[in-house]
Amino acid sequence: MTLPDLDELLGLRGLAQGLAAGMRRTARALSSGAHNSVHRGRGLEFQEVRPYVAGDDPRTIDWRVTARRGRPHTKLYREERERPVWLAVDLNPALYFGTRRQLKSAAIVRGAALLAWVCALGGDRVGAAIHNGSELRVVPPRPRDAGVLALLAALVDLQPRAPGRPRPESLEAAVGALIPLVRPGSLLLALSDFAGLGATHDASWAALGSHSAWRLLWICDPLEEQGLPNGRFRVGLPESVRILDGTGVRARWLEAWAIRKRRVEALAARLGAPLTRLDTSAAVEDALGRDLGRRRALA
Repeated sequence: MTLPDLDELLGLRGLAQGLAAGMRRTARALSSGAHNSVHRGRGLEFQEVRPYVAGDDPRTIDWRVTARRGRPHTKLYREERERPVWLAVDLNPALYFGTRRQLKSAAIVRGAALLAWVCALGGDRVGAAIHNGSELRVVPPRPRDAGVLALLAALVDLQPRAPGRPRPESLEAAVGALIPLVRPGSLLLALSDFAGLGATHDASWAALGSHSAWRLLWICDPLEEQGLPNGRFRVGLPESVRILDGTGVRARWLEAWAIRKRRVEALAARLGAPLTRLDTSAAVEDALGRDLGRRRALA
């Protein structure tokens, strides 16, 4: 299984263009779905202060200017023409795993790159917080290709290149890094296998979801859901290998999978976030293309 390189991720621009005839509709479709959306609309940008006139919203009064000039003044805002889109990307070493056509980490990198292209081509500014278990990198949102290129370089640089011990804090660290950065009306896309999602890891997610829209992209491998087949298998890291009997561990294996599934679905429900599943056995562009098509049909 090959790791994605920068040339491959640059090539996804063409696939993003082919996902829909109208890229702006496609990008907007990312935030719609079967769940009730908590999207608050695009953010507002301060424009100027002028004297208060009858009919102005009292909540927009600038009290400092009012006190200084001796009569009421109000703040004027204009709607941002470009929406910030933030990706929270989990690339911890445990994602260097896959039993089909690609590693889970590779699926995340390809999915993040494709989504970045779709949003940028739709007119939105794209940034990311990426954590690989040992390093956090924040790529600020920038418009058009410039924002995507910096993000792609970070994805390639931070993707795991060998198996390693799970770092369950990786996703939470990426999400937490967004709290001081995300402006109201942003679109937030989380890409992970959510294996490290705890039962109470809600504070950061909820804080961001109170003013922006979440979408969860869940990367899975068929072996995780189906369990080991019958027989004996060597599993683990090179320095810590165990022999497991497929029949003997299957019940516990499937129970662990069911717990993760419930936690991911519960988080999506609490956030009112659409949940998209990406499988290592399928091309990322096929899965996202089908999903975006359904979202357009619902729009």
